[in-house]
Amino acid sequence: MARRTVSILNHLFTRSNFPLSSSISPLISSRSVTYMHRPGDASPRPVTLIPGDGIGPLVTGAVEQVMEAMHAPVYFEKFDVHGDMKSVPQEVLESIRKNKVCLKGGLATPMGGGVSSLNVQLRKELDLYASLVNCFNLPGLPTRHDNVDIVVIRENTEGEYAGLEHEVVPGVVESLKVITKFCSERIAKYAFEYAYLNNRKKVTAVHKANIMKLADGLFLESCREVATKYPGIKYNEIIVDNCCMQLVSKPEQFDVMVTPNLYGNLVANTAAGIAGGTGVMPGGNVGAEHAVFEQGASAGNVGTDKIIEQQKANPVALLLSSAMMLRHLQFPAFADRLETAVEGVILEGKYRTKDLGGTSTTQEVVDAVIRALD
Repeated sequence: MARRTVSILNHLFTRSNFPLSSSISPLISSRSVTYMHRPGDASPRPVTLIPGDGIGPLVTGAVEQVMEAMHAPVYFEKFDVHGDMKSVPQEVLESIRKNKVCLKGGLATPMGGGVSSLNVQLRKELDLYASLVNCFNLPGLPTRHDNVDIVVIRENTEGEYAGLEHEVVPGVVESLKVITKFCSERIAKYAFEYAYLNNRKKVTAVHKANIMKLADGLFLESCREVATKYPGIKYNEIIVDNCCMQLVSKPEQFDVMVTPNLYGNLVANTAAGIAGGTGVMPGGNVGAEHAVFEQGASAGNVGTDKIIEQQKANPVALLLSSAMMLRHLQFPAFADRLETAVEGVILEGKYRTKDLGGTSTTQEVVDAVIRALD
């Protein structure tokens, strides 16, 4: 099996595996994979870095060490941002708009109290309309299910996350779910383009149109219209509650999943748990102009006080997300090298954090990855 990657500037970012016949694989594996770069493409790229809260500084620090060790052509502009701030500082937004790319740790979201999530603010300000989480089995990491390779593509700007809430009378709160044809069509188009360009065979739309007939009905209508333009890709639909049941019983049936905002968060975290845990699943948020890479599944992305105190946060998810970032920046060889090193450490099994059944610290995993780079 040889790895090939697809990279489209400011749009798609992932890896994809294609089978090769035994007669030609030795030929391909004996020479390096190259691409026709533009003059200046090798110039080091600035990347906005937000360490964030909790384990964020630990895992972003891990990425900084690995990038330096592999001499990756990126340098970071670091900003101190925390989830209890009222808004994302303007200088941070200006940096991301200038650099086009950001890497971030988790930002804590206050529970209740009317304080909005900075994660949601960031997505809205930069119109990062597509969230992508890749949930797949890692060789050497035992899970209940094999052959899991699911990509969850989630609409990122509306739905329940629009945050349109008000108290009608004391004790009665009204929360509005917003679904538009424009946003539904563009996330559906993104999902089908992703599937087409990454040799994926099926797109599944996740919904609750049996109850929310107008809102989720509009989402489904948009997906169906876009599906007609991609006849080579199978399209099907599934109600979100049945989807969760099918995920935990037979996840290998899913390929690419496209979802409204809230369902996508639930589905991505469920799929991540099935495939090995939220600590190893990469992801990112992308729009027409900007991309923000972070741990794919949100559950546990700021960790606990004990993990922080013991310095035992799992850096794998953010390391793989940074590989996605490198590919997005048109540095596929560096991305492949980093992914290979991380997968090698997981396969060896000697250095794993507690969530993967080991006792290693963050630094011990980072040191193992750096050794594997050589």
